[in-house]
Formats: sequence, C-alpha cells, structure tokens
Amino acid sequence: MQNDTSSPPTGPLAGLRVLDLSRILAGPTCTQLLGDYGADIIKVEKPGLGDDTRAWGPPYVTGKDGQPTSESAYYLSANRNKRSVAIDIATTEGAAKIKALARHCDIVIENFKTGGLKKYGLDAQTLLQDHPSLIYCSITGFGQTGPNAHKPGYDLLAQAFGGIMSLTGDPDGEPMKVGVGIADVVCGLYASTAILAALRHRDQTGVGQHIDVALADTTVSWLVNAGTNYLTSGQEQPRLGNQHPNIVPYQVFKAADGHLIVAAGNDAQYARFCEILDRADLATDPKFATNIARIEHRDDIVSILSDEIAKHKKHDLVAAMESSNVPGGSINTLSEVFASDQVAARGMKIEMPVEDAAKGRVDLIGNPVKFSETPVTYRHAPPTCGQHTDEVLRMILKDDGTNA
Repeated sequence: MQNDTSSPPTGPLAGLRVLDLSRILAGPTCTQLLGDYGADIIKVEKPGLGDDTRAWGPPYVTGKDGQPTSESAYYLSANRNKRSVAIDIATTEGAAKIKALARHCDIVIENFKTGGLKKYGLDAQTLLQDHPSLIYCSITGFGQTGPNAHKPGYDLLAQAFGGIMSLTGDPDGEPMKVGVGIADVVCGLYASTAILAALRHRDQTGVGQHIDVALADTTVSWLVNAGTNYLTSGQEQPRLGNQHPNIVPYQVFKAADGHLIVAAGNDAQYARFCEILDRADLATDPKFATNIARIEHRDDIVSILSDEIAKHKKHDLVAAMESSNVPGGSINTLSEVFASDQVAARGMKIEMPVEDAAKGRVDLIGNPVKFSETPVTYRHAPPTCGQHTDEVLRMILKDDGTNA
C-alpha cells in the first residue's frame, strides 16, 4: 500500500509521536483516533505476520492482479494514519530498537497480557524509569490488578463478564452480544481520552504516568442507566429485545411493508404519535396517558400499537412522524447507510489512495469529529506489514546508532 502524504499532520495532536505496540481492535482504535488528530503513529508488528486482524477475512483488499491481498477489511477499519515497522521484540536486537524508539516518543500503548512485556524490559515500570515524561497506556482484558488480571482479553468475554449480554437479545432467546466489537471500541475510546488527560498533566508538570485500562472495566462503565437501575433497585433487568426499560414506546415495530423505530421520549410526543395513528384515545386513557402508566401496562399498549402500526406503510408513518416531530425512522441496511445523503454530507465515508489495490483506493469509515480550527487529516492509508521500517528507523534513530 502507498502512503497518502499530500496532507501534513496539522491536527491538534500534530508534533506528538506514539509508539503503538497494540494489535486487534481496542489499541488500534485508540491509536487510529490519535493519528486522525495529527499524532505520528509508529505501529510495531511482528515480521512476516503483523497484526492478527490482517488475516481476519474475508473480505480482503483486492490487488491489481485480481487476487486478495494480506489486508482484510477488519484490519483496514482501525489502522489508517499509521506507519508500520516490522520488529521482533522477542529478540535482544528488537527489544533494543523498541527502547530506542521509545526515547523519541511521547506515548507508548500496548495490549499484551499483564506482565507480558517485563521480560523484554518494555514494561511501564522500566520505560518510565528511563523516561519519566512518557505516557504509557496498557490495555488488557481485566486490568493490572484483581483476581482476573491474568486472564486474556477478548471482546466477547468482556461483553459476557460486563453484563451487557444479559440485557441484550430477545426475551425468550439466548443472551446476545452486540453485532460489532463494541467492548474493544469503547475501551479504545476510553484509552484515548485517558491519554489526552495524562498529556494535559504532563504539559503542566513534566511528569508522565502509567494508564491501566481494561475491557471488563470499561464494559461495566457503559452499562450506564441499566447498571444504575440495578444499583438503585436491586432488581435484575430482563432482556427486553428492542424495548427500553424506562420509556414506552421506544422500540422496533412492524409496519405493513417492513420495520421502523418509534422513540416517543415524552408524553407529548406519544400523544402526537397516537394522533398519527388516528387513536387519540390512547393518549387520554389513564392506563396509557403517562410514561409511568405505559411502563406498568407495557404489554397492553405495545400490543395495541403493534396492531395499529401494522396497518400503515413504514415510509408513510416515518414521514408523518417527522412532520409531527415524533422521533423515529427507518432501520437502514449498511448499503442504505453509506448511500445516504447525510453520510455523504458529514464525510463519514472516505477514500484513501492505495497504489497496489485494484481500485487504486480503499473505502473507509470517516472520523466523526469536526474541528473548526484543526480539522482531521487522512495522511496514511492502512499500511502493509513493515512498510515503513526503513523509513522510520532511518529518520527517528539516525542519531542513536541503533539501526546500524
């Protein structure tokens, strides 16, 4: 793959350098975000293999010869704006190069098992002793402490341990994970905000620190209202499918020609929705007039609304709801998402040039943050394994004698 270097790093993190020892999704999500904001991301990969997700396909990028390359779509999702160097940290020479690179970096991020880097002298304690201003972020399954600290971290395990699967799925079905690796992604987002906070502290004091972020902890954190409902009431929340534990109606309904969302967040919106259905009586019936009453009589009102909604075509209902300021909408497929005018207007689908790809480019999901003064830039397409090894070692370690 070929770099797109037409746009220099001008974002809010321009001038910062990150040594990225992470792989899979949580760490790469964090470092891709930092890279989008202008940081220089040096992604360290095992020679000949690289990030595990390179092989997590299909689909793969198609090369000019019409054959699949070694870059899967999964890998592409979290690895733009990075330069890849192939270094075997398990060797004495490789570990020495990582230590040398760390001297020129502001941030190190890794997601090895707890204690896994100590034998190479690349653990937080060692590197911070040598470089007190370094920000060192460790991402693990269960954190650096606690009885589960030794366990590996996988998104599915985090979703199971953290309780979100017990809340997700059909009431009569099995516990269900979210359809993407959301535990990994949210953990990566927490890691990025923690790094930014630590940088603020370093800028004020000159002192770095070790950040300990765990998939299990961050999954528990985004139980949000469901978790707090339990802490307040002591009652387990049953699986409600697409229904909301605290708002009715707030779910999926089946219209005459497909499904739609109704999200009436207050009594006024509910009353207007009843008028759309020509059932204004449902808004004055004491059993259903207030949200508290509708929660108490959830099964009754959902059954009635389901029968009424089934009489209408979904686009007619959505249009009427939009006209009456009742929240709701169609349920888009991915093709509908990426074909929408809204996605185009917000730059949520981007193209990056890739010399070796059959199309000469790859399509990626854009960054959602819009800065007024320091816009996000897309400088490097997701790299091939070791694509920038010579470039990085020559440029960064030229005065160290490490890359001789």
